Amino acid sequence: MKMENILIEKQEAIAIVTINRPTKLNALNKATIQELHDGFKLLNEDKSVKAIIVTGSGEKAFVAGADISEFANFSVEEGGNLAAQGQALLFDFVQNLSTPVIAAVNGFALGGGLELAMSCHFRVASDNAKMGLPEVTLGVIPGYGGTQRLAQLVGKGRAMEMIMTAGMIDAETAKNYGLVNHVVPQAELLEFAKGIATKITKNSSVAIAKAIEAINANYTDGVNGYQVEIENFGFCFGTEDFKEGTTAFLEKRKAEFPGK
Repeated sequence: MKMENILIEKQEAIAIVTINRPTKLNALNKATIQELHDGFKLLNEDKSVKAIIVTGSGEKAFVAGADISEFANFSVEEGGNLAAQGQALLFDFVQNLSTPVIAAVNGFALGGGLELAMSCHFRVASDNAKMGLPEVTLGVIPGYGGTQRLAQLVGKGRAMEMIMTAGMIDAETAKNYGLVNHVVPQAELLEFAKGIATKITKNSSVAIAKAIEAINANYTDGVNGYQVEIENFGFCFGTEDFKEGTTAFLEKRKAEFPGK
């Protein structure tokens, strides 16, 4: 599959997706959103890939926002369709992917860039990272899930302040807020993320996929997350991974789980 705006590299059971528009600070345009969808879908279907890291090319930006020139003249209907299509194609898609996705936030993650990072299952950041949702400076609000995911991650009050002021926060503040899990020097970011991903790849992909589904259920209106957990817990008992995991434990050896 030919990609013009992203790079995909596989290292054993880990895939690294790099948004590669450095002259645009890796801004998300329609083509990039489509390529990211296609890339994530391809990797999710690849049984050998057990964890995905997404990052931006260069040292300045993860993703510095959306490509404003694409929608500056949109009507009300076109704006609504842009948000709906983008959420379905990429942001909700990533959140619900059964393969774990780690955002390695290198530099600026603004607007759609922060929304992409928040749709990943968790985030690590370089010490020079800056994060924010500046959409109100353009007379619009975040449209790719930002108003929802930011409040879920940092709390309502902090989300209100960040969105209303359009201010940026640094990496340490993001860590204190719970927006990112770890902050490391930029030169160490990718290796650090790969270290976490490697730990993930040693565990049951089947169980991890069910855990992602159960955790996400708690944030879905009208869904009882506890019930999803019960059902997914029970499901695991019928899997080969469960048989291997419990047998390995009882035999006092490391489990050897198959691919997805």
